[in-house]
Amino acid sequence: MINFDDLVASLEFIHPKEIFDMLHSKTGPKGAQIWEVKNEIKPIDLFCYLGARFGKPNGIQNFLRNDDSDNLIHWDWTLKCEYGWIILLGMNFRTELQLIGVFPFDEKSKGLFLEAIKRDFSTHGKKMSFIRKDYLEHWVEFVNPYRRIRNAVDRLLGDLRELNLRPDASALGESVFLTEETKGQFEENLSQYSKALGLCFGIRSMLPVMVESFVNLVLFMFMRPDLRSDTRLRDNTIRQQIDIRIKTLHITCTSFAKPVDYSNEICGKFHSLVNERNDLLHGNVSIDKLKFNEVYFDGRIPVFKEYRNMWERSIGVDIGAVGLEGLQSEIDVAEGMIEYLISCVDERLQDHVRRVMETRDLGWNEKKNRLGILFPGVLVDMRPVLEEEKTDTSSRDNKEQPPE
Repeated sequence: MINFDDLVASLEFIHPKEIFDMLHSKTGPKGAQIWEVKNEIKPIDLFCYLGARFGKPNGIQNFLRNDDSDNLIHWDWTLKCEYGWIILLGMNFRTELQLIGVFPFDEKSKGLFLEAIKRDFSTHGKKMSFIRKDYLEHWVEFVNPYRRIRNAVDRLLGDLRELNLRPDASALGESVFLTEETKGQFEENLSQYSKALGLCFGIRSMLPVMVESFVNLVLFMFMRPDLRSDTRLRDNTIRQQIDIRIKTLHITCTSFAKPVDYSNEICGKFHSLVNERNDLLHGNVSIDKLKFNEVYFDGRIPVFKEYRNMWERSIGVDIGAVGLEGLQSEIDVAEGMIEYLISCVDERLQDHVRRVMETRDLGWNEKKNRLGILFPGVLVDMRPVLEEEKTDTSSRDNKEQPPE
């Protein structure tokens, strides 16, 4: 029976030149197994352990990776033992262990092997702690709140466009009488517009919040160090009314080339957009905004100022109240406000602002008060598929197939 503690203790560092020479001359070990490790050993613990015991990663993949975080394989230690090589690869979603050679155990023993590695942590604990705390940079990934809201607005807009509404064809003429054909058409239109009104309500409610989240993102990126370091001052800054936050961005932030001119036309339109949203969201009773008809009464006898057809007195009322027809102009206001704020930032930093605002997942280094984009928008994963040759199991070789 294999003693995995002894196996772990026997692992040896291989010089990269030796690895390259053996691969080039095809004298390296034959046969392969691949094990996947998720969090049975946390990748940070394994990295610190391997670094503490063997030094910098030595495997071939370290020489093939790009010098950034956009890689399939981020680190590679290749170690040898009496059975062959054990290659440990740090990837985006897992650690991959490749056992190259003829090993007297298989993946059923993975837990025993990993537990033996964990038991060896204590031998290298001090150096592992140094690597984690003093050598590595600690970053926290977080969701960009502006991007999250922007994505939600875009999804709702996509759903709204898919309804393919045709306001000019929905009223079905001026007749107040419905035939069997027009009744079905009328009911279908009612159903479509009911969905559209819900989507429109959600989008209009979120547009001012989207702009506000952008303002907060700018504050997070560029807030003056003296404000950021003082909890009371920082909280006071971000809790101001949105117009105050906007007007004082050049005061509370570094990197603004000029003050925000709140008398600018786009700022006025945004201010109106906020007021419209408040009326909509809080159900404020504003007769001027909610009225849809006028009628006179002779006692209890109604005398209409003008006649409205069936469509105008049903779904047409909600269309006007929710503002479906003016939705695009409000989107233009929100996007225009964001563009104006970007134009006030130092020109050298404007591209950086755009890149950050378009990135969903951001990183924060608290020790350095530093914001960063840690990974590309898409993380990939793949692995070779090994097909065992049908030979005697004591000496079989495995063939490596193209990745899936």
